[in-house]
Amino acid sequence: MMSVGMYQNVLNATGEGVPGWLIGGHAHLGVLSIIAIVLGVAIPTLGMADRYRTLVTWTFIPGQWGLPLVPWLAVGGGLEVLHPTAFLSGGLLIVSMLVLTWQAAVAPEAEPGERGDPESIVADD
Repeated sequence: MMSVGMYQNVLNATGEGVPGWLIGGHAHLGVLSIIAIVLGVAIPTLGMADRYRTLVTWTFIPGQWGLPLVPWLAVGGGLEVLHPTAFLSGGLLIVSMLVLTWQAAVAPEAEPGERGDPESIVADD
């Protein structure tokens, strides 16, 4: 992720400019990486059943990596046949987020530390 940003800086510094497909893939990977961190906190906090935890995780992971890789490979790598797979990756991300949102909506209210893994406690910062 950082190396792609550095490469983009080199392209800008040399006056070549950064192609849109490289910017789009970099932005998707950055935002989705942040969402992955949020998922790592939200899933255990909500105390989701194993089947929902598995569904959210395994629809998010291929979506997270597929969405930025499609423009890089399809446009940058010349593998244009991969363009339709962006819809599959995006669809997987949508399923992941919808299930997580639904679980957050139906989760019973609980005191802090009452749900999820008893070993993980949110800090009092």
